[in-house]
Amino acid sequence: MAKIKFTLNNKEVIIDHNPNARLLDILREKFMFTGVKEGCGEGECGACAVLINGEIVNSCMVPLGNVMGKEVLTIEGYSETKSFEVIKEAYSSEGAVQCGFCTPGMMIASEALLRKNPHPTDQEIRDGISGNLCRCTGYNMIIKAIKSAADKGEGLW
Repeated sequence: MAKIKFTLNNKEVIIDHNPNARLLDILREKFMFTGVKEGCGEGECGACAVLINGEIVNSCMVPLGNVMGKEVLTIEGYSETKSFEVIKEAYSSEGAVQCGFCTPGMMIASEALLRKNPHPTDQEIRDGISGNLCRCTGYNMIIKAIKSAADKGEGLW
């Protein structure tokens, strides 16, 4: 056991836990942030995506000890931002949400992409969300949603 101190959704937290535990499990079981989901458990699907110091990371692949002193943002924390509102509206209006399992990770990926490239092309969007799997939408509606969010959220990213 070790005391791990980090910022979670803009609040400083300290947890006394095994530093080798997966961040995904800690977020879900200890902090009750269930927007991060386990899809594959191998870092391939993006359902557990979070931002760590502003970079997209699959939390199933991160040992808890690796977030010591860092900033972790889950979909729950992200949902309190203005950029989330823009992305949420774009996903809704473009029909980019179907079953919803991938949606939190896909929205985190959208944010990460738009932070780096506020006006991405279709191919840049495809590359930016390539770590996130969706079995329902076929991706075209998600691409349209991200383009729409980029236009409507001008200046946020």
